[in-house]
Order: sequence, then C-alpha cells, then structure tokens
Amino acid sequence: MEADLRWYGFPEVTIKETLKNATLTAQLLKIADLAKSFTNESTSKNSEVVDNKQKSNFLYQLATKLKPQCHHHVPIIIKNIMNANIRNESQFKAATDYVLSKSSERTLDEEDFKQKCGAGIVVTAEEIEDKVKAIMEKHRDAIIKERYSFNVGKLLGEVREVLPWADGAAVKHDVDMRLVLMIGPKTEEELNPKTAQKSAGKIAEQREENSKEADESAESIEELLKNRASFHKVGENYKTDGYVVTPKTMSLLQAHVKAVDGKITTRFPPEPNGILHIGHAKAININFGAAKAHGGRCILRFDDTNPEKEEEKFFTAIEDAVKWLGYKPYKITHSSDYFDQLYKWAIKLIEKGLAYVCHQSVEEMRGIDAKPSTWRDRPMEDSLHLFQLMKNGVFDEGHATLRLKMTLEEGKMDPVAYRIKFVPHHRTKDKWCIYPTYDYTHCLCDSLENITHSLCTKEFQSRRSSYYWLCNALDIYCPVQWEYARLNMNYTVVSKRKILKLVDAGVVKDWDDPRLFTLPALRRRGIPAEAINAFVAKLGLTVAQTAIDPSMLDAVVRDYLNNAAPRTMAVLEPLRVFIENYAELGFKTNHSLQAPQFPSNPERTETFTIAFGDTLFIDSADYRENAEKSYRRLTHSQPVGLKHIGVVIYFKEAKKNDAGTAIEIIVRGEKATEASVKPKAFIHWVARPAECEVRLYEPLFKHKNPEDTTVVPEGFLSDCNENTLKVVPNALIDANIAKNAKEYDRFQFERTGYFCVDKDSTKEKLVFNRTLLLKEDAGKI
Repeated sequence: MEADLRWYGFPEVTIKETLKNATLTAQLLKIADLAKSFTNESTSKNSEVVDNKQKSNFLYQLATKLKPQCHHHVPIIIKNIMNANIRNESQFKAATDYVLSKSSERTLDEEDFKQKCGAGIVVTAEEIEDKVKAIMEKHRDAIIKERYSFNVGKLLGEVREVLPWADGAAVKHDVDMRLVLMIGPKTEEELNPKTAQKSAGKIAEQREENSKEADESAESIEELLKNRASFHKVGENYKTDGYVVTPKTMSLLQAHVKAVDGKITTRFPPEPNGILHIGHAKAININFGAAKAHGGRCILRFDDTNPEKEEEKFFTAIEDAVKWLGYKPYKITHSSDYFDQLYKWAIKLIEKGLAYVCHQSVEEMRGIDAKPSTWRDRPMEDSLHLFQLMKNGVFDEGHATLRLKMTLEEGKMDPVAYRIKFVPHHRTKDKWCIYPTYDYTHCLCDSLENITHSLCTKEFQSRRSSYYWLCNALDIYCPVQWEYARLNMNYTVVSKRKILKLVDAGVVKDWDDPRLFTLPALRRRGIPAEAINAFVAKLGLTVAQTAIDPSMLDAVVRDYLNNAAPRTMAVLEPLRVFIENYAELGFKTNHSLQAPQFPSNPERTETFTIAFGDTLFIDSADYRENAEKSYRRLTHSQPVGLKHIGVVIYFKEAKKNDAGTAIEIIVRGEKATEASVKPKAFIHWVARPAECEVRLYEPLFKHKNPEDTTVVPEGFLSDCNENTLKVVPNALIDANIAKNAKEYDRFQFERTGYFCVDKDSTKEKLVFNRTLLLKEDAGKI
C-alpha cells in the first residue's frame, strides 16, 4: 500500500498518517488505479509518481471531499484531470459542483460536463494580462487615490467574470504586479500600518462596523437563520452531507418542490404530554424562524402517539405558547391524522422483508448489546398475520412488537415501529390498540407533509441514518434532517416527571410556578416573549451541547424591560412619613404630578400620575437612626430627597412601637432648589396608595446541575433551596397604577426591580411577581 500511495508524491509522514485511515486509504488506491488507466500514451502507466503536483492535489480532494452520492461520476472527473482538461481550482470546483447536481443520474453527457466546467479551456498568460490591464485602467483614478487600501477583491472578481476558467493564482500575481507598476511599491507607512494612526482609525472603524453587523445579524432569530444558516435550497436535498440518493430521488424531489411551491416548509412537533419549557422556546424559534426568514411556512404537528400520557390541557397550552412567542402555524396537524397511512406502510415494509413481528420483552430488547431476536428471520407471511392479530387486539401489551430490520447509529438493532397499548386515543378513540413509535412516525410524517428541513436537536443526530433508511425503504420523498444544540439551563429541571415530583412534594405549586422554567412559568414571572426570542437568537446556531446560566437570560430580559416596562413607585416594607410643614411647601392638599414612564427612551413621552400629600410612605430600608458613612439615605442627621417631586426631607421625630421599631417619622420638608443641605440620594415613595401583595422569588436549586448525582447524591429534591418564595402581603403601590393594571402587565418599581401582575389578582387587591432585580449600583440608592 505504501508504494501505491507514493504514486501521489506524498511525503513519508503523510503516507504513514494516511494508512491509519483504512477508508481513506482504500479510496485513494481506487482513485489511483482509475487515474493510471486514463494516463495518456506519452506518460508511462507504470510511472512511480503522478506527473504533477496539481493533479495529485485534485485526486486527493476527490477522495476526501466529494460526497458519496457522486462517487459513480468520479471516472469522468479523473479522466479530465489526467488528460489536463481540468488544470486549475476554478475548473475543478465547477466539475465537482456539476456531478453533485447530477448525482441522481447514472450517466453524464460528457460534452455538457466539459462545457459547464471549462474542461479543455486554457487561458493564456497573454489573455490574463490583457484583461487585467483593461480592468485596472477602468479603475485607475480610484486606485491612485486609495493606493493599497483599494479593494483588490473587486478587481479579481471582475477578471473572474470575463475569464471564469483562468488560473486564480496567475490572475492574482498579475494584479499585484500591475499595482506596483501603477502606484509604485508600498510606502513605509503602508508597510507598517500600526504607525499610521489614520489608517488604524479606519481599520478600527471598519472592525467596529463589522462587529455591529455581526451583532445585528443575531438580534432576531429570523436574521440569524437568514445570515448564518447554510440551509440547502428547496429541492436540492441531494447536495447535503449523508443524504442517500436512489433511482427515484430526483422524480420525488420534483414532485416535492411542486407540492411546497418552492417554499421552505418546517414543522414544530411537540408531544402533547406536558408543558413546554425554555428548551422548547429554542425549537419553536428555530423552526418558525427558519420558515419566516425564508418566506416559507411552519406546521405545528402534535406527535400524539402516546395516548396514555396525553391530555387536552397540554394541546391548548402548547398552542398558547407558540402564539405567545409571536408565531402563527401554517396549519395544525397531528401524527394521528396519518395512522391509516402509517399502518399501510408498515405492511409494505413487512412484505419487503424489512420488518417483522417480535415477541422479545422490553428488558430483552434494551441496550445496544441486546441479543438479536430469534424471530428476525421468520417468514414474511407469518409477520403479516401476526401484525394483523396485533391490530385486532389478540396479544396483550408487551407480548408483540413490530420491529424494523436496521441498526441505529448508536448500535441499537431493530428499533420498534409499533407496540400494543390498550388505551383510547383522544382523537381516534378505540379504533387502534397498536401505536407507532417516534422513530417510525417522525420521518414518515415529515415526508407526508413535504417538510423541506427537518430541524431537530443534536441528540437526534444518531437517528438520521434510520430517518433516511425508512423513507428510502418505502420509496417516498425523504426530507433532510438538520441538527442544532439543545438549550439546557443551569439551576433548574425541565423533565415532566421531575416537575411533577416538585409539585407533589409541595416545593412548587403547579407547572406555571414562577420558579420553574416552563414557558407558562416564565410568562407568569413576567419574562417577555420578545426577550426569550432575543435570548435564543443570541445563542446562535452552534451544535455544541452547553448549559446556559440563567443570568444570561436575565441580562437579555433586563435590557428589554428597561425600555419596555413603564415606571411606577411601590413600597414593599412601608414606613409612614408625615411632613409637618407641608402647607409651607406650596402644594395642594391632594396634590398630583406627572413623571416619565420611560425615562431611558427619549422617543417615549408617556407619563404616569403620582399622588402627593402631607402623609407619605417610604421603604423602611431608606431610614436608619444612625448609619455608617456610606449610607446615603435618611438618618437623624442626614436629609434625603424625594424623587420626582423635588422635595428634601429632614428628620424631626420618630414614633415607635413597643418593640422599639419606628412606625412613623415626622419630618420637615424643603424645596430641593432651596434646601440648606444638598441630599446625597433621592428615594422613591407613595402617597394615598393602594395595598397589594408582592411575591419575591429566589433560585430553586443550590447547584448548577441538580440532577448530577455525583454532586447531589440524594437526588434533585434534596438540592432545593429553602425559602425560595417570600410573600409581602401589605406592600403599597401608587393607586393610579392599581386602577388599570391587568394580568401579565409589567412594571419597573423604581429602585426595586421589575414586577408582573399575577393571575391571582382581584379587583380589590393586585398581586405582583418579581421578575428581576434592577441590579443598580448601591451608590445610586
């Protein structure tokens, strides 16, 4: 083998490394044999080394980069490489692109091939020189003005348009030479751009602009999927890695393109057996966002193949979640819509010898090293009969399954296609007692719905081969499966089973408890859908599995709410304040004023009304009898300002209860413009307020991964923090807000945090959930 590989002219170290890869070695030897068969008479077929390095490079690229579905067209490329018809990168790339586009065809029109890839065309040095000279003359003024900062790529592009088969290196060499002739060699400043402050400034400016463009491209999921995702064009499935091409592929693709009218068609296929969580938000955004970004459509398909776990409330909740995130399905379907067709296809697979009825137990089938079924090779007629008996309810649950004759990528043999379940289905009622599995249903429903891009999380990558195998085994349209990284969050659990345990243990109240990361819980907590979508977009399209810290979501939410949540004032731990000289300040008895709702956004001019009078309430934390030097608020010797009203208050007297705690403070007030002492801080307050309840939530778990038994050996329930909910029953809020606030309305309580109106609110009393703290600098408060 080593001698055969030396024919390529490889160095010894390359040969040794190549021999470690048996597949690559075999492919290289096969290509070498073909290449030698096309060697012309002027070159000995027994030559020890290929006659030039470029040919060797092209042959190596064929072995390593050409997609498997094109391998039957390799001879025509090799022939044109060896007879020097293909002699540069432009021709070679055009040749490989051409055979990829014709991968489903068994033979090629050689003349068409040559025309499309420029085979046999030799662009002379004189032709290159003439075209480069003409194009550079056209841009002479700009080149002279901009010198070496002129975009040379523009020149190369224009040459490529008129001389598509010219050698790229030769063109670049000629352009560089003529630049020197036209404007002279680079100056010292151009050779050392770091010393050129002006140039450095331009570079920095360009980099900043590029950075902005990169950031903006991920501001929305649509922009991310339009600019970053390298999806295949509709109908060009065969150009993707690993896609299997059969004699029927091209005709099936033509019918498929017509069925979808050339538009990208995706689907979001949740199981209706639980509430969607933050991870599903990514799946929703990826699938609906891809369709929206490319002018396509996305189907909401309920994968309702597990009737014992499905409830109507989950169907409704899933539809609500999709709508809440801002998406509208092209249509809503169910896997059960296709049960009749799926059953017919199962019979076809049995008839083709690709499926069989098995009687192994679940325990016997479990694991990748399970023993092969003794029923694998039973007669096709027996499996057909037994499958009919399964459908008719003759067998008990677990006594028979229909299995596919294939091996999954992870090594598991013969996945189950149908199992017996004597459970009525919410839609088909008692029609079926056999139900298809995910592995069987998923790809076939994608085919039936003409999905162009089957987008799923990385854990399904190992099932891609079975996905393609099943569609091709039935000779039906085969979509392309694309994977992306699953969104995992630290400090939470999202498993339906584990959330139920939290509910049963009384740790949380229900699926929408604001301490959870289900979508209803996040919504109830006050997390905006727009912020969730922006968060998903910022994560990008990586396939690397990572766990995200909740603080990353908090940062996106905080940025959004800072501009979107109207301001108001609320006091969580009220302390009464009486201004003894109120009449001297010149305000009406029941005074009111206007304050900006969105002070950080100059384009928003809305205001909110604040009541003011001689009796106020401040937060008890904003008063201390005596305090350390860093304390900036009200003390016996230090005044404090009141936000928005322009009044400074000075301590006069404190009324205390039997425990010695201040329950009312008597103060003297001054207009801020006339104050004898400038206050170090301004605090929030309320007057003539309404009472409300405020719920303050803390992280539910102590550790990043509460499910990791090496860190939490006693299980995730033992990892729960105590006191993750603090209820403030008698907080005070500005009465004007209380009149009109409704469920899900979000506010910024000044100097306190972001809060959302809860569904437990009544006409008599609002209930607020804390969404986030402001995280302001302590020096500001």
